[in-house]
Amino acid sequence: MSKDISIDPSVYVAETAQMFGKITIGAESSVWPSVVMRAEAHEIRIGRYTNLQDFVMVHIGYGHSTEVGDFCSITHHATIHGCKIEDDCLIGINAVVMDGAIVGKGSIVAGGAMIREDSVFAPGSIIAGVPAKQIAERDSSKANRQNAWQYHWNAQAYQRGDHRSWDGPEYEAWMRAMVEKIERDEDLTGIR
Repeated sequence: MSKDISIDPSVYVAETAQMFGKITIGAESSVWPSVVMRAEAHEIRIGRYTNLQDFVMVHIGYGHSTEVGDFCSITHHATIHGCKIEDDCLIGINAVVMDGAIVGKGSIVAGGAMIREDSVFAPGSIIAGVPAKQIAERDSSKANRQNAWQYHWNAQAYQRGDHRSWDGPEYEAWMRAMVEKIERDEDLTGIR
């Protein structure tokens, strides 16, 4: 890892993740196997409680930093490149978000979507297609935070060497309680 990388000590980083350049990762986030992050110019900023899942590629654009907010899930094989993803978003499997694009808070980008350069999507967008378009409007913040919390639970388990944490009565009880907290926005107490 490069000397310009600043990772909060609470972040889970898989051994096979590769990071180069100026990168900042906020508290309680997670970086899963085979993630690659490169910032030869500008910088990459990842918020709190955000997960970058297996094989995600994060790169800067020639004219843009890459910024991901809090409680985001960047799912398997997604590419985010010189773009801004606001809080509480989910970027689907194999989706691509290109330079200068902005994905508004509480949005979902469908798997396989291709967001073109400089595209701007309002908060609460459901985005799909090649090229990607807004196909619906719905604030998905709570559902997206639930996904981020599940990855946070899993990251804590992985740090203990537990690779089967989404199974059993302890997880089920925690999940039920978390869903209730999210519904009342109590999961954000002390965070926002």
